[in-house]
Amino acid sequence: MLTNLHVKDLALIEEADVEFGPGLNILTGETGAGKSILMGAVNLALGQKASRDMIREGASSCLAELVFQVENPGTRRALEELDIDTEDGQLIVSRKITGNRSVSRINGQTCTAAQVRAAAALLLDIHGQHEHQSLLYRDRQLEILDAYGREKLDPCLRETAECYSRYRRIKKELEDSQMDQAARAREISLLEFEIREIREAALIPGEEEELEKNYRKMANSKKIAEALGAAHQLTGNDGGAGDLTGRALRELSCVSGFDETLSGMEKSLADIDSLLGDFNREAAAYLDDFTFSEEEFYQTGQRLDLINHLKTKYGNSVEKILEYQKSQEEKLEQLQNFEERKAKLEEQLDGAEEALKEVSHKVSALRAQYCRELTEKITEALLDLNFLDVSFEIRLTRLPRYTEKGWDEIEFQISTNPGEPVKPLGRVVSGGELSRIMLAIKTILADRDAVETLIFDEIDTGISGRTAQKVSEKMAQIGRRRQVICITHLAQIAAMADEHFEIVKQVENQETSTRIRRLSREESVEELARILGGAQITEAVLSNAREMKELAEQQKTSRLK
Repeated sequence: MLTNLHVKDLALIEEADVEFGPGLNILTGETGAGKSILMGAVNLALGQKASRDMIREGASSCLAELVFQVENPGTRRALEELDIDTEDGQLIVSRKITGNRSVSRINGQTCTAAQVRAAAALLLDIHGQHEHQSLLYRDRQLEILDAYGREKLDPCLRETAECYSRYRRIKKELEDSQMDQAARAREISLLEFEIREIREAALIPGEEEELEKNYRKMANSKKIAEALGAAHQLTGNDGGAGDLTGRALRELSCVSGFDETLSGMEKSLADIDSLLGDFNREAAAYLDDFTFSEEEFYQTGQRLDLINHLKTKYGNSVEKILEYQKSQEEKLEQLQNFEERKAKLEEQLDGAEEALKEVSHKVSALRAQYCRELTEKITEALLDLNFLDVSFEIRLTRLPRYTEKGWDEIEFQISTNPGEPVKPLGRVVSGGELSRIMLAIKTILADRDAVETLIFDEIDTGISGRTAQKVSEKMAQIGRRRQVICITHLAQIAAMADEHFEIVKQVENQETSTRIRRLSREESVEELARILGGAQITEAVLSNAREMKELAEQQKTSRLK
């Protein structure tokens, strides 16, 4: 569960620490006090798009940090598969924004936004103010059904995605190969020309480097001959350095026996004399062999020109050109054996479609089963949420095409009045009713997975009276099995709180800030009175709030157990 939220220099919050508890955690406050900022901090830590405008005026950075205590062994294993270690069951997710840069960390280790989102999906489920609108879309409805039946559906859906990918690949390959006879003849002609041009060049891997080296040497032959000839003469024995070094060595050898130092010097000079002799002989041999014809020079240049011409057309190296030749030869073979290849692709496509059809049937059968189960559970949950005469159906139909999720399409349909036929949600329900339907679904899905924390941001929009009481009871029921964090403006829901927090906006020294504090039981009663009575809180309102709190406590200890 989420045990702690730490926020610093975010919007109106200078610094805040919230210690959440198990069960139902309620956050209330005046309109504009900053309840949305708190939800923004949670979303920010979990990888939502960040802006420098979020940083509090006068601060250089802002920080949002969430601390989780992970108890579920399955969740721990799933986190380990993401290479996330929960030290003593604790996991810390943080994000710091500085200027146009943000850094996310998990347990102090820098990580990507994708890693944070993957971890967050295992730890909590957030229902934002407008998320219930997504219920109007059929693809979202299908996601809900698949999430309900994920234990058996997930393996089948993975197989479906693989079969669909193979089916699409073969189908595209077959479509790409479909061209008229004239176009195929033109393509064959072009391929034959390109292959012939490369084959006739008889390219050899690595030859370009050797050709460039020889061409450079031949192009600079005059400079090489003059420089090496001069060096040979200057180091030779005809008045050159070799002759002078030999004379110096003979002089030194006459006296080297008188001193060990002189003996060492004689050895060094002898090495120099030997090296000069070696160099002189090597230079002479090079000059003797340094001959080539103008024809050889011309042919080398022509070969390089040919290679460069092919490089501009087929690849930036000899190796790339040869790779291109191979790929074009394969294409040519396919076109020349078009009918045979077409027949083979059609056979493969039939096999791929049969496999996709089989797994789509399997997925569809499972979905039909889960449609019946989920219909019953949602209907039951809606009755609990004050839908008095509700009829709910999940209509399963088949699309005229395959998708990576099979061929099914579903539609949630409902009737809220006796005798009226069921109709699509968007044609029947109000915003408040849609919120309650989403709450019912969230409750059902929470029992199907290991997510320990549910966050509801003003799920109570558009409801009041008896319906609000039913929603509060449902929240309390969920709080028995999961940690729930709920931002609300309804006293009926706030009265059910196991932990009650107040969000307050205050002005000090002409600076506005938001602070969050945990309320005692009596302070919680006073906050309920504020919600009930508005600006003027009378004794009657306080008494009403106190009675509401007592009734909520009685319900939690008896009927809602």
